[in-house]
Amino acid sequence: MNPLMTQKALALSRAELAWAEGDRGPLWRVREGVLRLDRSSHEPDGAHRVVQLALPGDLVGMDALWGEPYQFAVSALTAVRLDAVEVKADNREALLREALRQQQRHSLDMAEVRTGPVATRVAQLLRLLGHGHHLGQRLASAQGDAIRATLPRLRELAEVVDAKTETVCRVLAQLLPARRAARASGAAMAVQGI
Repeated sequence: MNPLMTQKALALSRAELAWAEGDRGPLWRVREGVLRLDRSSHEPDGAHRVVQLALPGDLVGMDALWGEPYQFAVSALTAVRLDAVEVKADNREALLREALRQQQRHSLDMAEVRTGPVATRVAQLLRLLGHGHHLGQRLASAQGDAIRATLPRLRELAEVVDAKTETVCRVLAQLLPARRAARASGAAMAVQGI
């Protein structure tokens, strides 16, 4: 039996796969964290392409509403907790309405993280990841380090915003204060005359 079918909750570490395209399971609600939904590309590299993000409160695995296998591979962009949602005759219609509203909102979110200048895309992604209140503020290095510790790997950030890893690295350096270790080593080199 598919273990997803019997689970009432899931806890995933950053970058951990929740399920693959074609798996079957229940409808889920994101309790905390952010998931990425990917679709296999038909390119020779066989890579997955980011289609959508699922945020706290969102439904995910909506294919379960109509008894179909999952259409997307789903993995944790950040540490995630999911709760299974029981679909019954008396709540199916309300869940379908919620899913439709959610899809419209996420279409707009993905348009904002996939189009325009890279700095704007990264800033929007940081907002979706819950760091929007820090943007435009002067942060201490320790605060910047704390934010960086919660972010997905740089490669994953670049995949979501559809940019080169190096470009995303430069943008993050502009949006967040320099790391404490980097400042300390720079100060040490200045003292040593390097």
